[in-house]
Amino acid sequence: MPNRPHVIDELISAKAIAARIEALAKEICHEFSDTDKLVVVGLLRGSFVFIADLVRELTLPVEVDFLEASSYGDSTESSREVRILKDLRGTIEGRDVLLVEDIVDTGHTLTRVTEFLNARHPKRLKTIALLDKPSRREVPFTADWTGFEIPDKFVVGYGIDFAQRNRNLPYIGAVRFL
Repeated sequence: MPNRPHVIDELISAKAIAARIEALAKEICHEFSDTDKLVVVGLLRGSFVFIADLVRELTLPVEVDFLEASSYGDSTESSREVRILKDLRGTIEGRDVLLVEDIVDTGHTLTRVTEFLNARHPKRLKTIALLDKPSRREVPFTADWTGFEIPDKFVVGYGIDFAQRNRNLPYIGAVRFL
């Protein structure tokens, strides 16, 4: 599939992403202004660039941890079967948690992961997604914060991949198959 001819059209510029993250960080800092320390949990692998830029904008004390869940593999379509591949290292019981995701598509992954994390009894669990594709939703899930709503296009860049390629693009691009 990755060898299928395609081009990438810029959908969201690096400058627009940076400006939106700055605004989101202010909202998050306001929401969690009373926290001792915010546990920022990144969903690997797609969120790693987003989480790095986001935590640098937060003025709160933060702890960063990662969870890996998968429903895609190397495909462009979700399998709808969400598997936890890597668990958190630390505890979140009684703590403020921000779950960071790259994209909300069908809603299956974030629904499953929030259930998984809520079972550990955090004080508060909030979610943020850089991208949202509401037209693809199969499970009702709305992130507490969203960077950008996008059309039903397969996207890459800014940490998001197509068969482990294009994560290093500084912008969000729409893949157009030839």
